[in-house]
Amino acid sequence: MKANLRWKIPIILLVLFVSLAFFLPTFSQIKDSKLGQYLPDRQLNLGLDLQGGIHLMLGVETEKAMERSLAQAGRDIREDARHNEIHVLRPTVNEDTQLEFTLLRSQQQGQLEQLLRDRHPNLEVVDKVQQEDDRIRYTLEYIPQLKQEMHNMTMDQAVKTIRNRIDQFGLAEPDIRKQEEDRIQVQLPGMDDPERAIDIIGQTAHLEFKLVDEDADLRRAEEGILPPGSRLYYQITELPDGTERRDPVVLRDETLMSGEHITNAHTAFDERNNPYVSLTFDSRGARIFERITGENIRERLAIVLDGEVYSTPVIQERISGGRASITGRFTVQEAHDLAVVLRAGALPAPVHIMEERTVGPSLGQESIERGVRSALIGGALVVIFMVFYFGFAGVVANTVLALNIILILAGLAGFGATLTLPGIAGIILTIGIAVDANVLIFERIREELRRGLSPRAAVQEGYNRATLTILDANVTTVIAALILYQFGTGPVRGFAVTLTLGILASMFTAIFVSRVIFDLWISYRKPKTALNI
Repeated sequence: MKANLRWKIPIILLVLFVSLAFFLPTFSQIKDSKLGQYLPDRQLNLGLDLQGGIHLMLGVETEKAMERSLAQAGRDIREDARHNEIHVLRPTVNEDTQLEFTLLRSQQQGQLEQLLRDRHPNLEVVDKVQQEDDRIRYTLEYIPQLKQEMHNMTMDQAVKTIRNRIDQFGLAEPDIRKQEEDRIQVQLPGMDDPERAIDIIGQTAHLEFKLVDEDADLRRAEEGILPPGSRLYYQITELPDGTERRDPVVLRDETLMSGEHITNAHTAFDERNNPYVSLTFDSRGARIFERITGENIRERLAIVLDGEVYSTPVIQERISGGRASITGRFTVQEAHDLAVVLRAGALPAPVHIMEERTVGPSLGQESIERGVRSALIGGALVVIFMVFYFGFAGVVANTVLALNIILILAGLAGFGATLTLPGIAGIILTIGIAVDANVLIFERIREELRRGLSPRAAVQEGYNRATLTILDANVTTVIAALILYQFGTGPVRGFAVTLTLGILASMFTAIFVSRVIFDLWISYRKPKTALNI
């Protein structure tokens, strides 16, 4: 038995050491001390219901993503048709989210439809109308399977993009998940600047490059008289005195390039130390940008972000290398936030705030106090009962129970999980589960002692017979907790996490650690000393 203790005790001490290393940084006094420099950079995160924060429900306009994808498909069709000398007018997206364009020569109908089958198999022709002057009007839309896939991809990409943006704020354990009816739930525990979070999350970051229509009359454009295929925008410039100047500018509707090809964005400074945003494109984006700048030398290229014109530089020469910049009177913080949004990726569709709730820290503190109070009262009653009913064995159970709680909290900190109010309820429940395992073992040992076995034999028989029962009961509970985690929402998942960690910790402490304590007592007890149980 002593040979077994030589390897069991080091395992327990190692587990205790690792647990304390992850658990202690939760206390700010230790984290900020010299000892904290040698501990892992992890700490126990409190959920929205405990430390306050912001809860948002976002609506995703998935149909806008479909429109943008169709518009890009229309540009690709026109480009492919031009390479094959097929004459089509500029494709447009109608109100029914369908792509429309006109073939100028009906004798090229076979060539065009073969091109569509070869290069654009995800589009199907839903209407074809013969018009005057030997023209054919085509109406296309995505095949039904692709429509559903694009809807799912839009929601998944929106969740991923929002998560990427929030992660760059360094927030601990944000809860971001899809809901029904094109909604996304966002919970940000500990967020102390909710307005900025809403701005960052809700900013579509749809970057477009458009040509300025130099032939348009700005005065008539402001009166609503615009050339066909053009639209009035305003370039907002912040003046040194803090006021804004709105300069009208007419841009052509055609988007030459969008921000989907951005691979990196960061804040940079010009020779006057003014901040701007530097962009880097992927290989395809670099080729497109080089072609755009090469075909439009001496033209003004407008950089449009979410419908707002940031700058209209004149293209002096073909620009290769896949780099561009967004200039303007940014503050360093504004340039940083814009770079964060662009680097994290553009939202595939606009989102709008459907619901906003702010949980104050006072409510969280009250929740913590009540949760801790209930845990202390429940734990104290269990401790008193175990000592009163089982004597020395009760002291052993209480010792491993304290270790069990440390293991749970260390596990939450180590895995980066979040402690919520339901999580505290899970910890309280695992206290009962952990004690229940000890009760099964102790009652079995009592039976073996009544049969006349020695303390050593009774302990060995009691643990051997009760262990299988404990494992069976706990495995079914873990399965239920995993199902709760997979299909539950934030609070339910918090409960499932703490319950699972608690069960695993209780099996280790009740079966392994308490057995080692009994073995130590048996190995060093005085001869004929009775086991108080």
